[in-house]
Amino acid sequence: MSDSGAQPGIPEGQRGAEQRLHPVTPLRRAWAPVAVVVGWAVHDPNQAQEQLAKLTATALLTGLAVLVPAAALYGFLSWWFTHFSVTDTELRIRTGLLFRRTAHIRLDRLQAVDVSQPLLARLAGVAKLKLDVIGTHKKDELAYLGQGEARALRAELLARAAGFAPETAHEVGEAPVRRLLHVPPGDLAVSLLLIGATWGSLLGALVVPTLVWLGTHSVGAVLAAGVPLLGGAATRSAGRFVRAYDWTVGESPDGLRIDHGLLDRSHETVPPGRVQSVRIVEPLLWRRRGWVRVELDVAGSSNSVLVPVAPRAAAESVIARVLPGVTVPTSLSRPPRRAARCLPVWWRGQGLAVTETVFAARRGLLRRTLSLVPHAKVQSARLTQGPWQRLWRVADVHLDTGANKTVTACLRDAEEAAALLYAQADRSRTGRRDARPDRWMAS
Repeated sequence: MSDSGAQPGIPEGQRGAEQRLHPVTPLRRAWAPVAVVVGWAVHDPNQAQEQLAKLTATALLTGLAVLVPAAALYGFLSWWFTHFSVTDTELRIRTGLLFRRTAHIRLDRLQAVDVSQPLLARLAGVAKLKLDVIGTHKKDELAYLGQGEARALRAELLARAAGFAPETAHEVGEAPVRRLLHVPPGDLAVSLLLIGATWGSLLGALVVPTLVWLGTHSVGAVLAAGVPLLGGAATRSAGRFVRAYDWTVGESPDGLRIDHGLLDRSHETVPPGRVQSVRIVEPLLWRRRGWVRVELDVAGSSNSVLVPVAPRAAAESVIARVLPGVTVPTSLSRPPRRAARCLPVWWRGQGLAVTETVFAARRGLLRRTLSLVPHAKVQSARLTQGPWQRLWRVADVHLDTGANKTVTACLRDAEEAAALLYAQADRSRTGRRDARPDRWMAS
């Protein structure tokens, strides 16, 4: 990795010493008391309105004069009593005004360090650091740090997680990134218009007001029913567009980098070796354009989208980087025709392919989903067969992964399913033996 222009996240003389967050942080935390009051008003608007009606102008001004300084004091004290430090083995975050809490985050358990910048944080030149640790579902965070400090600290933590010595980790700098894929805003907008959820919302916004009109003949009732539905459909689509805007996937020694967001910018990391399974989703209206969506399951992480929309060839090239050595199967076998007795029509959407490196199962007829599980990531395999399936000699094979997800090959021939179950144990054992280490920057 290149260390040119590196900004050390922690100066050599302060390594292990406690530090405070950016001075702008109290402004963010001062909103907590205000949020409590607003939450109470939203929860019980009638009582809130009654209480406000009883207040005189003097009492209202007095309340504001007390609330605003109290909120400011709370924000300042919570910032003053929050510290973090990096030792040789862990990152410590000490918080709490009355009740103290110290988080000890082992550096060798870090699997992702993401940088997030909400709109106001971008304007203030600060960023939030989110820490993804193996074995935990809740992310610890440092909010806020200076933008440069957050990136430098992120680079140092990743270097330490990769095994670099404490005295040299700060010299490594941020890993260089090679761009693999960028989603054009036009393609993103069109893809959102061509998914079933958008059309379903629009259909509901048309059907429900029509039924209300037929039942009431009231324009007010129609507007009361239609405007929220239409607004909700527009808001959901607009929200997805804003979140996925400028979606860029890049490759660096510490994993795949995902940058996205129009208002709130997010810089996420897909840790190498921790991806348990990948899904290629192909909605019906995308097929003519050859588009797919790529989702993934990462052990202990909430990251789920790898590519929001892209041509299939481009998406498969990204999958090849996140699952080295895995090729997406092009030919999948269907269940036997007698499976139609168990799942009429929809049985045609089922498919299965097993290669030397991956177990691939497809399901869905209108919205097809192809799930890929490397053999090394299979934690357990199960065969299930209900009474009706036993009658028609078919069975389901389930593979459980380390991300608490299950991939199922449905309605396979019973003898094929039994053979597949026993063979999978050998494939998983061989795959784990030959798997690459789950470490950042590992060659």
